Amino acid sequence: MTSPQSDPAPQPPQGPSHGHTHAHSHGPAAPVSRHLRKVIAAVLIPFATAVVVGLIAFWPGGAPDHERTGVGFDRQTQDGRVVKVVKVDCADVNAAQVPPTGDTSTPSGREAVNEQEGECAKATVEVTSGDDKGRRFVEVVQPDAPRQLKEGQGVVVAYAPDAPRDLQYSVTDVNRKVPMALLAGIFALAVVLVGRMRGVMALVALAVSFAVLTLFILPAILQGSNPLVVAVIGASAIMLAALYLCHGVTARTSVAVVGTLISLLLIGLLGSLFIGWASLSGNTDDNTGLIHGLYPDIDMSGLLLAGVIIGSLGVLDDVTVTQTSAVWELHQADPRMGWKGLYRAGIRIGRDHIASVVNTLVLAYAGAALPLLLLFSIAQSSVGTVANSELVAEEIVRTLVGSIGLVASVPVTTVLAALVVSADRPVSGGAQAATAAPARTGRGRRRRK
Repeated sequence: MTSPQSDPAPQPPQGPSHGHTHAHSHGPAAPVSRHLRKVIAAVLIPFATAVVVGLIAFWPGGAPDHERTGVGFDRQTQDGRVVKVVKVDCADVNAAQVPPTGDTSTPSGREAVNEQEGECAKATVEVTSGDDKGRRFVEVVQPDAPRQLKEGQGVVVAYAPDAPRDLQYSVTDVNRKVPMALLAGIFALAVVLVGRMRGVMALVALAVSFAVLTLFILPAILQGSNPLVVAVIGASAIMLAALYLCHGVTARTSVAVVGTLISLLLIGLLGSLFIGWASLSGNTDDNTGLIHGLYPDIDMSGLLLAGVIIGSLGVLDDVTVTQTSAVWELHQADPRMGWKGLYRAGIRIGRDHIASVVNTLVLAYAGAALPLLLLFSIAQSSVGTVANSELVAEEIVRTLVGSIGLVASVPVTTVLAALVVSADRPVSGGAQAATAAPARTGRGRRRRK
């Protein structure tokens, strides 16, 4: 199918392939009739209005204040800098005792021996921000500590106001702001250089997504709003902003929005059903336990479902936009193809997409849970035991529910796009036939030559 419908007349010196490439790579999307635009608007305008109303109704106005507990992430922190590091004998700075038996076969025994016989680092750290800027304290680093300090290194220090003065500050992490900012700058530059204006709009959409997440979704959940409702409203706002900013306000984008919305609703229904059926509490580690302790009114299982919806949104956008674009391009390649033919051709493309996307999603979750899976492997637990534990079952449900939504988005979006674009054939058929007929005549003349 190489009919160069984008060219009004045959161009023998360029050949038919040039006309086909021009139409697909640079030509605008096939226009849709005014009637279909009205139908799409009748669906999307109420939806967008409902999203705006939801944002206003649930807008939190900031995260609620609370008194810090000093546990985990809930600590006052400041910036610091290591000004001096001195090597000392661990026996001079540690109070731990070597086991009387000298047994070093256990982790605790080996650690005690290292704390007595190894060489420790005595670091002097200066606070570089906050009210105590310029204050110095000493941090002892054990020889087997995963984080070793070096002179001139930026660090994050935690402040405990109720502790004795000499113990109020301690190093909790390394300051990574500079390399992280540099990496973000390289990423933004690469996106703009390759994507040009589309890349710029993609970065704008990313900023909008981050703003919705930090200014609406997270504070609203902390204020006590239903996590599922907040996630649906926030994900819908992110979807509308990201798709229309990146791909323009067109019928093609609108079809992708509708396909994404249907898939998100399916993910929400399946997630709600199976999270409840599998009795997943959402409170499985120290971080979720701390959240539940600080804000006991938060529905943790609802928070888990909200995470499933938001986590699936990014991949869903990719799938629905790709499928819609594929159907549109197939229609431009052969305007005579009906919606069934467009669907069959589009779904063949979608099958390849499904295989790669599902594998990517599963590997992403497996990579995030790799330390946990390693612990189960060390314990020589059976596959059934591992899968039944709530930590792993949570990830399995998250992965499978998201994957089902992704798989369903392919036929849903493909059939929507096929119906919409093929419904315009009677409206634009005359113009397309007028351009297709000379093209066929041109090919005939070239064959006779």
